[in-house]
Amino acid sequence: MKKALLSFFTIMLMAACTGGQESPFSYRGLSFDMPASALIDSMQARGFVVDSAASDSGRTVVFAKQAEHYRVLVGIQGDKVQTIQENYRLSTNDSTRMLWQQLRDGFEKELGAWPDCPMLKDDHKVANFDATNGFISVILENTHTPTLTVRYLPKDKE
Repeated sequence: MKKALLSFFTIMLMAACTGGQESPFSYRGLSFDMPASALIDSMQARGFVVDSAASDSGRTVVFAKQAEHYRVLVGIQGDKVQTIQENYRLSTNDSTRMLWQQLRDGFEKELGAWPDCPMLKDDHKVANFDATNGFISVILENTHTPTLTVRYLPKDKE
């Protein structure tokens, strides 16, 4: 009887480990699989406000929060989230370089993966991460106005 129970539990454990689905790609804990309206409600519950002047009639929703130094752009098609992008505005090139490095190191640790860095100059850096079911890009462009962008793009499910 013990062997039968042990065999049963072993088979169940193996089925659970191999039969599970990949976790959905997420933006700060919000799944890309959720409807766009639910993501918008969740962002508003986190204290972000929709910038209606910058938003584009249902295709792009722009969020801002006074306590944060970035804006969040959400690309939508129908009720499906297509992409999310954070745009940081900092005052100096040094501050954007430092934040770029912090974000890159954070994603490297979180994802347990090295990024592909096709560009690593002082004033222009790109780090692309291939997450399990999406891509994350950290882009620094220090020109006249320093800009830092983090883009989340889910992989197509076909």
